Amino acid sequence: MRADLHAHSSASDGTRRPAEVISRAAAAGLDVIALTDHDTVAGVAEAAMALAPGLTLIGGMELSCRRDGHSVHLLGYLFDPAYPELAAATSAIRASRVDRARAMVARLADLGAGVTWEQVRAIAGDGVIGRPHIARAMVDAGVVGSIDEAFTPEWIGPGGRAHVRRYALDPAEAIALLHAAGGVAVVAHPLAVTRGWRVPEELISELARAGLDGVEVAHPDHDAAERTQLSIIARRLGLVETGGSDDHGQLTGDRIGCETTARDDLDRLLQRASGASVIGR
Repeated sequence: MRADLHAHSSASDGTRRPAEVISRAAAAGLDVIALTDHDTVAGVAEAAMALAPGLTLIGGMELSCRRDGHSVHLLGYLFDPAYPELAAATSAIRASRVDRARAMVARLADLGAGVTWEQVRAIAGDGVIGRPHIARAMVDAGVVGSIDEAFTPEWIGPGGRAHVRRYALDPAEAIALLHAAGGVAVVAHPLAVTRGWRVPEELISELARAGLDGVEVAHPDHDAAERTQLSIIARRLGLVETGGSDDHGQLTGDRIGCETTARDDLDRLLQRASGASVIGR
């Protein structure tokens, strides 16, 4: 069995519609795909409608959190999206994303970059807006030559000239909300240095005491040594080890299915959830 528990669609900052994510998951030979858009489950309904026999969909999202000024992302699965407190928190995060994006576009204008809010909004469409949309607008405007070049201190990378922080939950609070909604929580890509900060083992241990269910071990930005380190941490703390492609469509080379979660680990994760069921045909 092949289960990719981390994928994005155009409902947030991926480039593929949810239905296309599903078709590509099937083409990649997956048995299970989790749609984990940033701070929203807006793409799950479309993805469910596109399911083919033999492919199972897990509803989820990548929840924005922050601790001590650093970004920490949690992958939430199988929660009730209508749970009031969780719905209110994600609504506030999405609103903050818009405010932040507007402020970043304004800073880019002050720096002489030819990017407008209308361009960014057109790229994002009806999806939850994020920095990748701004980066794509910068490429289109000829400000930078690549998406990666936009995510530097020169521009919109952490601490960059046009970077703006946004509202995010404390990860322990987010875990409590996901559990209250019947879901489970996994810390995403904790050692991916490309994210600007590695989640320290001490924080993973603290979050485990707060109820964290798992750690994303298999991720494209984790090398062999980092995977071994995370696996040791997970076993010590009794956490589920997950894997996912973190696919964003064309932005990441359409890599869906390149990393997967073992069946035993998936079963352990599903057994902990009660807020929603997997979707299959």
